[in-house]
Amino acid sequence: MAARLSGGGGENRLVSLPLSRIRVIMKSSPEVSSINQDALFLTAKATELFVQYLASYSYKHGRGKEKNALTYSDLSHTAEECETFQFLADILPKKILASKYLKMLEKEKQDGEVGEGEEEDEEEDDEDEAVGEDVGS
Repeated sequence: MAARLSGGGGENRLVSLPLSRIRVIMKSSPEVSSINQDALFLTAKATELFVQYLASYSYKHGRGKEKNALTYSDLSHTAEECETFQFLADILPKKILASKYLKMLEKEKQDGEVGEGEEEDEEEDDEDEAVGEDVGS
């Protein structure tokens, strides 16, 4: 399944990711009509190197050294704190308990209701000012 230097079975793999899956992902883009074998290989290799770098960075800068393990929280912390990996923050969010999430939603709902009332008052004031200007003209 992985690409090899030649057809021999005993040689080291050049890429670990399945090229067929990467091809399917690349073809899912409407702009892609055909995929060059070299482009497929380079995409697979670049993806492997990126994942390796993310994992090693997260391990070194997280609690992985203490536990001698890489955890999801290490990855999510890296995505949140490191500017290089900030684009992954939506994909690797910090895990929270359901009870905390429900409390956050309730608080946002309460803040939203209070904020909406204030916004309506401001809009009415803006409308009154606009009407006063039209009358004065």
